[in-house]
Amino acid sequence: MKRFENESAIITGGAEGIGKGIAERIASEGGKISLFDINERLLKETVKGFRNKGFNADGHIVDISLESSVIQAIQQVEGKHGQIHIMVNAAGIVGPSATKITDYPLEDYDRVYAVNLRGSFLMTKYALKAMEKYNYGRILLLASIAGKEGNPFMAGYSSMKAGVIGLVKGIGKEYAQTGITINGLAPAVIRTPMNEKTAPEQLAYMTAKIPMGRLGTVEEVAALSCWIVSKEASFNTGFVFDISGGRATY
Repeated sequence: MKRFENESAIITGGAEGIGKGIAERIASEGGKISLFDINERLLKETVKGFRNKGFNADGHIVDISLESSVIQAIQQVEGKHGQIHIMVNAAGIVGPSATKITDYPLEDYDRVYAVNLRGSFLMTKYALKAMEKYNYGRILLLASIAGKEGNPFMAGYSSMKAGVIGLVKGIGKEYAQTGITINGLAPAVIRTPMNEKTAPEQLAYMTAKIPMGRLGTVEEVAALSCWIVSKEASFNTGFVFDISGGRATY
């Protein structure tokens, strides 16, 4: 399929994990991909690998928690590709896990906020400024089942992902009568390098909550994500899609 031929897509957290998987799927279907990531070494490796596959890919070192960094990178993409059709915000951090709120350091909470929620806000705000010029766009924010149901001992991650869900629902309604859609995706545990930073007992707890009894795969997330950001998904906005192996209760 060539669903994304002649379309430009920004994917944050694009150097590895879910972001990389979504970027690869978009590129394989003809899209021009701009990867935003803070890990310079990994970003260079990923862009090189994509180009070796014949993909139209470039990389930008971006801290999505910093407004100036986001503005500069989006302007660079506009300068190279013109219209931005798609923005997928997959960048995020776990923060402390297996940690009671009474033991949760404020500086860690603020860092999880800065990346997961403020980063989602900034990427959405400035992607929308670019998309408004053409009255077309597809925005997808990666939330989490933790934002819907709450994972105990992960106060920062759970509350910020709940904030992302609120952002999707609110901004989706703001732009409902335009050609721009804003949706979210709430995965349960997906097998990614991010899991390496989660305490084993926390990971076991989260996996045990999944009725299918297994972790999701990056490929499964990419398949659903790419439909959400395609032209086909024209009557969906302000919605948070489930990809949780049966865990989600709403």
